Amino acid sequence: MAAEEPDLEQLAAPRLRRLLDAARKPVDGASLAVFRMAFGLLMFFEAVVYLKKGYVRALYIEPKFHFTYLGFDWVRPWLGDGMTVHFVVMALAALLVAAGLFYRMAAVVLFLALSQVFLIDAAEYLNHLYLICLIAFLMIFLPAHRMWSIDALRRPSIASSTVSACWLWLMRIQVGVPYFFGGIAKLNADWLRGEPLGMWLAKRGDFPWIGPWLGEKWVAYFFSYSGLFLDLAFVPLLMWKRTRLPAYGLVLCFNAMNGWLFDIGVFPWMMAAASLLFFPPEWPRFGRKGKGREQVDGLAGASKPVLAGIAVYLALQVFLPFRHWLYPGDVAWTEEGHLYSWRMKLRDKQPENMAFRVRDVQGGHEWEIEPGDFLTARQKLRMPGQPDLIHQFAIHVAEEYRKEYGMEVAVTVDARVSLNGRPSAVLIDPKVDLAKEPRNLWHKSWITLAPGEPGR
Repeated sequence: MAAEEPDLEQLAAPRLRRLLDAARKPVDGASLAVFRMAFGLLMFFEAVVYLKKGYVRALYIEPKFHFTYLGFDWVRPWLGDGMTVHFVVMALAALLVAAGLFYRMAAVVLFLALSQVFLIDAAEYLNHLYLICLIAFLMIFLPAHRMWSIDALRRPSIASSTVSACWLWLMRIQVGVPYFFGGIAKLNADWLRGEPLGMWLAKRGDFPWIGPWLGEKWVAYFFSYSGLFLDLAFVPLLMWKRTRLPAYGLVLCFNAMNGWLFDIGVFPWMMAAASLLFFPPEWPRFGRKGKGREQVDGLAGASKPVLAGIAVYLALQVFLPFRHWLYPGDVAWTEEGHLYSWRMKLRDKQPENMAFRVRDVQGGHEWEIEPGDFLTARQKLRMPGQPDLIHQFAIHVAEEYRKEYGMEVAVTVDARVSLNGRPSAVLIDPKVDLAKEPRNLWHKSWITLAPGEPGR
């Protein structure tokens, strides 16, 4: 008689129960409360800097055209001085989040405000802005206002010294994702030969103290390999008690150096604050457990749906960094699968030639246009080397000629680009009318292969 097959559902049930029990387990909420304060204050400071230094006007008010993200073409800046008001509201919402006053509403406003700023212009894409939006999204659901907040003082019924462990682990994973996938992405030939970091460091010879050495090749190798190691090692080292303190010292040094060498705003300080989430959750109490009121934070009543939502969210965070494998060619060259993938500081593209040619479809007359007539100097600087932005610009030019002159035109581009110091090569097929090519998620056949790839 054949043996009965094991019931997989019965075998999985104990594991699922253990997972649910671990997710419901109450842990000290002090570290999440401190992170709430730090995140809110940093977002307030960032909004004030954008207002004070004129970035709001330069990036969101003055440009006549904005590059968009696929699927988010409808996101536009407010008219007139609306973006100035937008940043004022964002700063106020950030302060409310930090104080824990009207927390849920303030968190929603902050997330929406940050997301609109992020989505307005794809030419301004930065991984750290993307991470800030993700954290702001998670803050909506986090019970980070149940202690050390004005809400907890106003409404004692919500006050609690604990939160469910799943919220702390969700934040730890979210913070760890950029470190880990940033390290994985550095396992490529260019980074291992010290580029593009070597080229960037060589331009920083005016830096105090270390400037004269930044042009040395060994310095480029040191920064490249140490950055690779630290990205991959940060999370394990922060999780292990014996290495946690020295690892956090490295986090501070690593992020301070990034902030010193590169203009990346509050990102280094946010990562320094977020890395404290890997410490025991009671660390703000100097290791002493809280003795305040404990209560269910809302997870137990709907644990399976909430955990399912968290699982889907985390699966998406794992898929996005690897989706470039679905496209042919080197992602650093084609940019297909580059966005949302934590591919930080990995490519430097210098245009040798970038010529846009417009041809009257009916008359056959052809002429060359100057991108600066349509774009700001910053947009013009960021467009070369990014096929999607070049494509969008070609479509925009065709639409402008159609609106202004009633003329149907074809737009082609001659673009030769050097990637990470390699010899320049043609990036875009110069025979293709980019204005007629659709924007979608599929591979763009008009992007050429990178130098050295088979079939080049």
